[in-house]
Amino acid sequence: MDQADFSRVVDALGFAAHKHRDQRRKDQEASPYINHPIALMRVLSLEGDVRDPLVLCAALLHDTVEDTETTPEELAERFGPEIRDLVMEVTDDKRLPKEERKRLQIQRAGGASERARLVKLADKICNLRDMADSPPHSWDLRRRREYFDWAAEVISRLRGTHPELEALFDRAYARRP
Repeated sequence: MDQADFSRVVDALGFAAHKHRDQRRKDQEASPYINHPIALMRVLSLEGDVRDPLVLCAALLHDTVEDTETTPEELAERFGPEIRDLVMEVTDDKRLPKEERKRLQIQRAGGASERARLVKLADKICNLRDMADSPPHSWDLRRRREYFDWAAEVISRLRGTHPELEALFDRAYARRP
């Protein structure tokens, strides 16, 4: 990664940290939300050996439109249309009911771009790890198991994308409660 790419990734990290600054995860520790996008970047870069700066930026920014006041236009202006489009490819439409969003994630996973597939794999790996290590207080065993099974259904549509990340997902899934 050259200096310009590195700077772009660091800028995405700062932007995501600012946008998620007042948010907490639903885990037992109510950890800072920014830990989640950082975990995705870590999984991709350190565990999956992904060096594509667009993928790393999208991993850091993947929840900004969905969970903050960030607009797609703001992402395009700051990071360019490629990163905006990649983020939007993995963004759920929060105006839809939860069950519809989940159904659409499964349906759209197989047709996602290679870069979006990588971000989606990392997201599900991190979510399952978090769910196994520190599930939300309000989630009973049934709901946690349903989440694991739904995540596996999404990932089943992404198989063949990145064997190492898929193996990481399988190890995380093996911790299903």
